[in-house]
Amino acid sequence: MSAHQVHIDVLPQYVADQSNPLQDVYAFTYTVTVTNTGKTPVQLISRHWIIQDEKGHIDEVKGLGVVGQQPLLRPGEAFQYTSGCRLRAASGTMHGSYFFVSEDGQRFDAPIAKFVLDASGSSSAGRTLH
Repeated sequence: MSAHQVHIDVLPQYVADQSNPLQDVYAFTYTVTVTNTGKTPVQLISRHWIIQDEKGHIDEVKGLGVVGQQPLLRPGEAFQYTSGCRLRAASGTMHGSYFFVSEDGQRFDAPIAKFVLDASGSSSAGRTLH
């Protein structure tokens, strides 16, 4: 096992009451669980997301931390948060990465596998584990 490993689980959900399909506004939340599966404490420093709807519109989001925090995760600890986005189409995808710094000074990116945002209600199909 590497000293620096994280497991990222994402569960997306369509939010009908914050959406307006007649105006091409589709709201989604996604709950992310980040677990430190390595041997060394790591701190999540920044995020990078690529959000693409089925019409081809792409948004790129970069920034410090997640939901205003830069959590420090000791081995075995997890951090969970929920955030959201809006699409101009009924479905799309998200993927990206988190940038971490470990307690021993190592810097690394943890990829977040592509997952599906789908307003049709099949939210369980969007679940991604890696």
